[in-house]
Amino acid sequence: MARRRSNRCQGCEGNIDLDYKQYNKLKQFTNRSGKILPRRATKLCEKHQRQAAEAVKAARYLGLLPYGDEHGSAWR
Repeated sequence: MARRRSNRCQGCEGNIDLDYKQYNKLKQFTNRSGKILPRRATKLCEKHQRQAAEAVKAARYLGLLPYGDEHGSAWR
């Protein structure tokens, strides 16, 4: 029998710290083209999704994360 996955938020369980300085962890909240993933994909609650989005934006502003695709335009 398959084990059921928990629907709890990673931020609420304390497994993840949402800070702009930990840009390697923030990469899991963006897709390959640099867009922030929605809540249904990140499995975060509303409060922690907002914190993750703000942390990604701060990391982008400081140059820790790219704004867009590193390999050129997605429209090619």
